[in-house]
Amino acid sequence: MKIGRNDPCPCGSGLKYKKCCLNKKRAQDSFENLKKIYWNNYKIRLKEKKDIEGIKKAGELVVKTLDLVEKEIRPGITTDYINKLVHEFTIAHGGIPAPLNYHGFPKSVCVSVNEEVCHGIPGKRVLKEGDIVNVDVTTKLNGYYADANKTFFVGEVSEDAKKIVAVAKESLKRGLAQVKPGNTIGDIGWAIQQYAEVEQDCSVVREMVGHGVGFEFHEPPQVPHFGKKGHGIILVPGMVFTVEPMINLGKKDIIILKDKWTVVTKDGSLSAQFEQTIVVTEYGYESLTPYDL
Repeated sequence: MKIGRNDPCPCGSGLKYKKCCLNKKRAQDSFENLKKIYWNNYKIRLKEKKDIEGIKKAGELVVKTLDLVEKEIRPGITTDYINKLVHEFTIAHGGIPAPLNYHGFPKSVCVSVNEEVCHGIPGKRVLKEGDIVNVDVTTKLNGYYADANKTFFVGEVSEDAKKIVAVAKESLKRGLAQVKPGNTIGDIGWAIQQYAEVEQDCSVVREMVGHGVGFEFHEPPQVPHFGKKGHGIILVPGMVFTVEPMINLGKKDIIILKDKWTVVTKDGSLSAQFEQTIVVTEYGYESLTPYDL
């Protein structure tokens, strides 16, 4: 969509486009001002072009890693086998698996099966026909981080499994559709919650949220997958964060297991998740970990 001279500037400044970013020097001044404002007010570090390119390179490796995992998903493999794949592939391509030793996490990837919502620790668990499994990859490459995940089918699965995976995938699409300058973080969560809970009678996990990423594994802002339209921080170009709704087939309540990492649904219902790292652009967003939804 083309922006007219008298339209609001997509940078979110509140000025008309002709009095703001239409002029290249004014655009750079505006971005520098936004960087200061967002750091001072929210501790959000807006990314410049070179930073976005660096995160995109890390994101390309993340997506290639997920593609490799997808080819290997089948009944009979262990979750630790997935960890081995991710670790060796990441290292071989010059990356660092960010989860390894992060606050004591013992593995290189999170692998969460069926009722496990997130942060599953790979181990001896064997994948069975009918399981669903989420694989969450975060890679550091040349100093930049990117983060994405997918939920995969293990062989033939039930109708319930198909439903929750489809709802989680569509939830991410609905959330991403709200990402553009001038919208708010609350718009993202509202769209996800409206679809997953109101339209599909599933539930959105509240405790686990999206997050800023790029210079660090986790940065401000937090990005809840529920919320009110028009509430929260205004989105501006240069913001890089994840959208990663965790959707339960049953109730939203969760518990953390004794390993202090693995999050499961309290009622034992299936849970699914999809995640991408995105950057807010002048006209909307760009995925830095793109895959088909």
